Amino acid sequence: MKLWVLRHGEAEPRANSDSERRLTAHGREQVLRSAANLLGQDLQAILASPYVRAQQTAALVHEALGFIKPVQTVTWLMPDTDPQMVIAELDKLGLENVLLVSHQPLVSCLVGMLEQGHRQGPSMSTASLAELEGDWPLAGLMTLRSLSHS
Repeated sequence: MKLWVLRHGEAEPRANSDSERRLTAHGREQVLRSAANLLGQDLQAILASPYVRAQQTAALVHEALGFIKPVQTVTWLMPDTDPQMVIAELDKLGLENVLLVSHQPLVSCLVGMLEQGHRQGPSMSTASLAELEGDWPLAGLMTLRSLSHS
């Protein structure tokens, strides 16, 4: 299994609610640079948090890759979701190549959990993209193949 974990691009500092914050022009540029790292990958699904900035990030990647299937919005990719819950949901999907678009602190915690078996993961700035590989999406059993920052 290959799993890519993408943090949304830079977002506006304020909006009516955190979930409504939109990407800045710089954030859109960051996302497009990260999307370039996904060219040629055989993605089966793009899953994104319902927050506006994650939806915009996923849409930009979707367009840049010419991905045919629609972006799937899932509530288990919100910022404070337990990474163990994300792992359980991924296991249920049974997919081999998936892109997740989410937020801090979830993205760092999830990468740390999958790679090392604990929540202390790498620092992931806006539009950072982690590539993990392993037989199953299980805590401590995946290898971090790359981590790029845009």
